[in-house]
Amino acid sequence: MKTVFFPKLAWEGIRKNKRMYAPYLLTGCVMVMMSYILRFVADSPAVESMRGGRSMVMVLALGAGVMAVFSVLFLFYTNSFIIRQRYPEFGLYNILGMDKRNIGKLMLWEGSMVAGIVIGVGSFLGIVLTKAAELVLFNLVYVDVNYDLRLNGDALWKTILTYGLIYLLLLVNSFVRVRRAKPLELMQSNRAGERTPKRTWLYAAVGMLFLGTAYYLAVSIKTPLKAMNTFFLAVLLVIIATYLLFMAGSVVLCRILQKNKRYYYTPKHFVSVSSMAYRMRRNGAGLASICILLTMVLVMISSSASLYFGVEDAIKGRYPAGVNLSVRLKRAGASTQDYIEQLWGQVESNIQIDSEPVMYLMGEVPVKFVENGVVSQGVDDDTFTGSDIGYLSVVPLSDYNRISGCTESLNGEECLIYTVGREYGSDTFSVNNGNPYRVKKGLERFFLEDEATLFPVIYVVTDNFETFTEAFTPDETITGSDVMVFYWRCGFDMDTPEREIAACDKLYEVISENSDENEMLYYSVDSREMNREEFIQMYGGLFFLGMMLSIVFLLAAVLIIYYKQISEGYEDRARFDIMQKVGMTKRDIRKSINSQVLTVFFSPLVFAGIHLGFAFPYVWKILNLFELYNMPLVIWANVICFVAFGVFYAMVYKVTSNTYYSIVSGRKKGV
Repeated sequence: MKTVFFPKLAWEGIRKNKRMYAPYLLTGCVMVMMSYILRFVADSPAVESMRGGRSMVMVLALGAGVMAVFSVLFLFYTNSFIIRQRYPEFGLYNILGMDKRNIGKLMLWEGSMVAGIVIGVGSFLGIVLTKAAELVLFNLVYVDVNYDLRLNGDALWKTILTYGLIYLLLLVNSFVRVRRAKPLELMQSNRAGERTPKRTWLYAAVGMLFLGTAYYLAVSIKTPLKAMNTFFLAVLLVIIATYLLFMAGSVVLCRILQKNKRYYYTPKHFVSVSSMAYRMRRNGAGLASICILLTMVLVMISSSASLYFGVEDAIKGRYPAGVNLSVRLKRAGASTQDYIEQLWGQVESNIQIDSEPVMYLMGEVPVKFVENGVVSQGVDDDTFTGSDIGYLSVVPLSDYNRISGCTESLNGEECLIYTVGREYGSDTFSVNNGNPYRVKKGLERFFLEDEATLFPVIYVVTDNFETFTEAFTPDETITGSDVMVFYWRCGFDMDTPEREIAACDKLYEVISENSDENEMLYYSVDSREMNREEFIQMYGGLFFLGMMLSIVFLLAAVLIIYYKQISEGYEDRARFDIMQKVGMTKRDIRKSINSQVLTVFFSPLVFAGIHLGFAFPYVWKILNLFELYNMPLVIWANVICFVAFGVFYAMVYKVTSNTYYSIVSGRKKGV
């Protein structure tokens, strides 16, 4: 009998508390399932054989790691809700003669059952649904699917080991918390309110300071490099600020409402405000967690959806023309120009081009920005840390006018300026502290504009290309070669994808046959169609990962909302019982609940929307690195995601408020 006593008692504890355990088990199963699916797909031979397979494997493996880390944080967070509700039960066992050692055995059995159910069911669902997940992924990236079912033992073992360790840590943490508490403390844990926190104004001030700093970082970024460098700092500041402001804000809100006698002393608001005041900090922490999870989901799904549905824009951004040729030259001079003309003659004689080609010569050099110009000497890879480091790109006036359709004219001492990621307001421009050029005007648009550059760029158009570039002389102490790098680039379109690929192959053959070691260092040939598959597979993989993680994060937010409602329901049930005895009706209870829900209902969603808006500059700059420049698409993706999740959020709160009502009113089912 003794051998089955603890297992039976543990199972009864789970069964009788199914209102709390059911969603907890469901969430754990989904996390295990998703973790196995991500590991399975990352190790799929079909994924590895894709053109962008290596990148997709890295992305999916990173997603599995993110899932594991999030599982640790979230399961510890939600497990605290369950343990808190079980405190009175454990306290009663202790008072009736069950010592802490036997309570530990009971908790061991309960923890083992929960872990067994979660890992077993989650692994089973993962094995069953991996093929469905592969179908979704392969349809996103337009890859043929085979319908062979297989089991990845390595992925399954890693998943079981990961979550087995997580649930072991949960069990140890729960047992330590119960062991340290006294029996009476356990019995009265749900009746103990929170003390009014001191220094609320300090929390609010620090929260506003952190949030203002994060928002300022977001709106002040100019380049993707700065966005990448400050993104995680801004995220950390937003998370801390959200918790501080919600916890301090809940206290201030309760105090304001309680001081408003006309609002507070009514049946509709009295109980709801008193209930919120009873658990001010916990209420704020729960709302902050919901807000952060919603923000994560909105940023992740909107950005990954923008990439996937904007893949054609990204391909065009990466490859300005259907067929693109880039030749790195040793120098820029008369002999080089003759070589370029000869090379292009060979191209025209072998390829029938369907559009007007775009050709230009460009010199590029890393520089340090100084007042009234740039300095190249002393700029190397080790110094690429300051905000004054970037690139100078020089283009001949003849190429600029031909491509842009302009008729600009310059003398030898004049130039045109265009900047990316940096302001330049001077009327003169000097190179290596030499004689200054007069800036005739700053260009509003430029055909070489590339917002994806990590570093600021200054484009200079000059009518004296050779003289201008002579300032960047060889410096053996820095690179051992010419400081400035010269390129000749050419692009043209073909009328069909098949002809584009054929032209790309022929162009590669022509250039390789006519390469001259005295003039050319190396060359590259690319086309949109040859790289389209890789783009689609990469962005499709990111969208797939975004959907998978969003499902888990959204389910986590739902679970926090649910536990917030039922834990508060059990705490408030006694107060509502007393109020019913003095005349409060079921209808009054419903009004009070609606008042409590609506008082805090919109705050996480509103703050998530504000966070999303201020995160937009970060998201936009990072998407630029993926060659996506379609801002209307990104804006609409953010708006649609926010509206969709807003509707879903309202539905969840409606369902969970019914659960709260059924608890406090004594009804078995919500209405």
